[in-house]
Amino acid sequence: MTLFVAVPMLLALGFSFFAYDFLQAPRWVGLDNYRTLLHDDRFHTALWNTTLYTVVIVPVGMALALAIALGLDQRIKARGFFRTAYYLPHMTATVAVAVVWLWLLDPNAGALNNFLALFGVARVNWLGSTTWALPAIMALGIWQGLGTKMVIYLAALQTVPAELKEAARLDGANRWQVFRNVTWPAIASGNLFVLITSVIFSFQVFEQVYVMTRGGPINSTLVLTYDIYLNAFTRLRFGYACAEAVVFLLIIGLVTLAVMRFNRGARDA
Repeated sequence: MTLFVAVPMLLALGFSFFAYDFLQAPRWVGLDNYRTLLHDDRFHTALWNTTLYTVVIVPVGMALALAIALGLDQRIKARGFFRTAYYLPHMTATVAVAVVWLWLLDPNAGALNNFLALFGVARVNWLGSTTWALPAIMALGIWQGLGTKMVIYLAALQTVPAELKEAARLDGANRWQVFRNVTWPAIASGNLFVLITSVIFSFQVFEQVYVMTRGGPINSTLVLTYDIYLNAFTRLRFGYACAEAVVFLLIIGLVTLAVMRFNRGARDA
């Protein structure tokens, strides 16, 4: 942790006060990198896209994962197979998954367009459209993240005392009432863990964008991690990229803190 996390973080913080292009010695600029960042339209676009990506995939992914976990928590045939099948995308390298989705979303020979054509739907250039490119990236993020959330929800559901659910049914509660009044409060800690980790991982989206769109078209899929990568290793603005990374870390920390405080307030209420 010290060598691969703490030291790089401190180095990034230090370099954020310098102008450095790997070719010349670092030059002290103080807070200039941060001032420039405040007026950088690319940074604002990347921040907006990253926030929108998070706001969409976190609640949708959590709801779908919980629904799947509730289904797999029942006594059904081949339950082990379905658990493995839903978890498998998480175990697959994101780059490999993104390459497969590139084929699925191909505007000419993609499987998705071929399927929609059966119903008379016109072919869509999913990754070449400013309207559909980011939703396509979101769909991949939701699909690949289902497995991890499902496993955590399954573990939480198995800690719910069966006698409490049985008592609620004897009192005349239907399935929805049992879930709302017994199951949901009992899995609160698991739900909080899924929420926080989902927010953090969604803010760190990178591989899908790098492989599928490179931030395009017209920056419609530009996210913070990819913009940091471009500034550091393409534009050779390493000090500026470090400043952007520091701000990015602060944003993730503040969002995580806000989620925890909101959860604590809701629980106390």
